[in-house]
Order: sequence, then structure tokens, then C-alpha cells
Amino acid sequence: MTLSDAELERYARHIVLREIGGGGQMRLKAARVLVIGAGGIGSPAIEYLAAAGIGTLGGVDDDQVSLSNLQRQTLYATGDVGRPKVEAACARVTALNPEVTFTGFEQRIDARSADALIAQFQPNVILDGCDNFATRLLVADACQRHRIPLVSAAVSEFEGQLGVFRGWEAEKPCYHCFVGHDPERPGISCAEQGVLGALTGVMGSLAALEAIRAIAPFGEDPAGKLLLVDALAFRFRTLTLPKDPGCPACAGPATP
Repeated sequence: MTLSDAELERYARHIVLREIGGGGQMRLKAARVLVIGAGGIGSPAIEYLAAAGIGTLGGVDDDQVSLSNLQRQTLYATGDVGRPKVEAACARVTALNPEVTFTGFEQRIDARSADALIAQFQPNVILDGCDNFATRLLVADACQRHRIPLVSAAVSEFEGQLGVFRGWEAEKPCYHCFVGHDPERPGISCAEQGVLGALTGVMGSLAALEAIRAIAPFGEDPAGKLLLVDALAFRFRTLTLPKDPGCPACAGPATP
């Protein structure tokens, strides 16, 4: 795989970074990233992943663009209202970077479809920004089964959280080690409690950064840590997440 002259110019600011360089950019070009949820977090994540030159992007969302989405979902415009999100996302990605292939999946993930979707798309990384807890658990379980790095981001009002999970590795927690195992945990939607629109941009961009790091590693490994953002207090905090030795999802034999 090589980079064309146009790609060398497009990604020049990446290539001059010692930690990425031409080799890292080619890894991004060869990569496949699946984004679960094309909403507040998925919207900026898809934009930045496309701009970064991820060769193949997938987006999973069964929703249509509504006027209330536009306060935070910058992937869409007023003219997209009523259009399937994955269709509008495909058009935006193509306009932003024609070097990137975008595949939209207009569906909601359930226990049966998660494995089939992974088998079809074959992602190197999955970025989860969906808006309900049950789906997050399904996605996390699928990532654990298939040993695919999971970048998980969430927002609520003025707070955000971000984690990277590779629970099949020794000493690295899975998503269940963090949240537990209650699939009936109630979810509260943005419509019920609100969310600061710009914060979804921050968390979606950070999630895109971690997906890029998972493909072309640089800096410290974030797996096993949780980033907490408090926009009211103007504060970022990082917590260490221990692996739960009794976790039924990841407490099996460690990867050699």
C-alpha cells in the first residue's frame, strides 16, 4: 500500500509527526473502524476519523436526523432533517474525504446481529457512542468475544467519560469490570436531561483520537484507565480501572 501525492499533501500534518509518520498514515488507510451510533458522539468521531484518513468507516444507526439533533450533531445540516443518519453521514464523509469508504448500517444492534455485523465489516476497532446501556453491553460483549479494541464514550448534561477496553489481555479490564453486569440498568436520554452540545464534540473527538491511537500507537496506552470530563468544574480527571478477578466476561485465561 502506498500514499498518492494527493494523500501525502492531505495528511502532511500527520506524516510530519514522528509518532505517526508515513507508516502510521498507511496503517490508518488500511484500517476499518466501526462506529456504533451516529449521534452526538458518533457525529464528530466520524468526521475526524474520515479527515484522518481511516480507509474504511462503518456507521450503525437506525435513526433519522431530527431538528433537535442539530444542536450537537454537527455531521448533519438543516437540509438533512428527516433523512436516515447513515445516509446523511455517507454523503458528508464523501464530501469531506473521497479517499475514505463509508458503509452505513441502518439498523439497531441486538444480540443476534452484533456478531454478524462484525463478521461482515471486520473492524480493527469499534467506537461506541450509542445512547442506551443495553446496546453498550451487547457491543462490549461482542468486542470481548472477537478481541476487538473498544473505544467507549458517553456524555450526560455537563459530564463526559471515555475508556478503551481490551479485557482479553492480562491486567486489562473489560467494559463489564467498569459498569457491572446489570442489563436492566435504566437509561436516561438527552431529551430527558439535556446535554451541552459542545461537550459531545469534545468527547467524540477524544474517542476518534483513541481509535486512531489503537491503529497507529503513540504515547501511553490508555487501556485500563477512564477519562472523566467535568465541564462545570473545568476539570479533566483520569482514574485507573482495575480488572475484576471475578468478572465472568473476562476472568478467563490471559492472552499469551
